[in-house]
Amino acid sequence: MTGFESLYPFLYSGTTDVDAVLDQVSRSTTEKTAEIAQLRADVLERYRDQLIECAGAMAQSLASGGRLFTFGNGGSSTDAQAVAELFQNPGPGAQPFPAAALTTDVAVLTALSNDVSFDVVYARSLAANGRAGDIALGLSTSGGSENVLRGFAEATRRGMLTIGLAGYDGGKMAEAGTIDYLFVMPSSSVHRIQEAQTTTYHVLWELTQLALNTGDVAVPEVGTTR
Repeated sequence: MTGFESLYPFLYSGTTDVDAVLDQVSRSTTEKTAEIAQLRADVLERYRDQLIECAGAMAQSLASGGRLFTFGNGGSSTDAQAVAELFQNPGPGAQPFPAAALTTDVAVLTALSNDVSFDVVYARSLAANGRAGDIALGLSTSGGSENVLRGFAEATRRGMLTIGLAGYDGGKMAEAGTIDYLFVMPSSSVHRIQEAQTTTYHVLWELTQLALNTGDVAVPEVGTTR
């Protein structure tokens, strides 16, 4: 049985009974909804204190003029873009901050991939743009993406705050020693991992805004940041 067949057996059963197929679709949807709801709850409960602490560190960085750099591959690439957009363009009533998704610079990504190695695309970008006090946030469902790991290593060398989101058991990201705050979605399903990661970075954003708005962290006047 292929991966798709195991996920959606009702599509490959050969049955022509529409009602039976719809019943299986309904059960499958209900099961997946319950699964992601439980995973999200488990992650938020497990990392409650770390999320609050991490958001405080992010607020301190951003209030001091720090910038957010995000990165990942595939689906994690689009999540990285979503995180950057969330912080840069949060909507009415929220404080915007400078943020950039390293995955969007196609010229740099393709040049480094072609001329050097895809493994260095994020490390080289952070070496060129990152500075002490900035934030590096990387996502990897497996926790083992080499270019993400090298990105964190470079960010650490530059004195940046490092935040990672991973799946499974955290993989190499859990062993790297270069990530200040690592949030692991304990699942073997890429779909559930990415759904839980989305919730996690939205919670981080909300807590960061809360830390700034409650006065725990002061936002400098324009022109006073480094």
